[in-house]
Amino acid sequence: MPLFGSRRETTPPPATTSPTTTSHKTGLFRRRSSSPHSPTTSTSPRRHSGLLHRGPTEDASIIAARESLMQAEALEREADRALFNARAAVREARENVKRLEREAAEQARLAKIKQTQAKAIGKRGKALGRKFVA
Repeated sequence: MPLFGSRRETTPPPATTSPTTTSHKTGLFRRRSSSPHSPTTSTSPRRHSGLLHRGPTEDASIIAARESLMQAEALEREADRALFNARAAVREARENVKRLEREAAEQARLAKIKQTQAKAIGKRGKALGRKFVA
């Protein structure tokens, strides 16, 4: 019994039987086993290109230029590393000089304090023995 009183007659969907249908199911992500438009076997060999698959057809001057370029790049990286190390050494030397200057300034300040204290003690020491001098 229909829920809202609908009186539609239900008919089964028509069966489609055609002689042209194949026994293969083809979906969106399935591959066809054979295609009438493209051959399944390739007649031309695959060619690999890249750094590891260099062909023998490369010219010697190209190979020499590539090796020269790679050597120049390596030397440039080494020079960058040396420059970085030199800058770090200069920075460290400057910090060392500043630390020595601060230490020297602190020692000078302490020496000045010691000098004023010694002067004050010297003044007190001059007063000693005056009572006994004839």
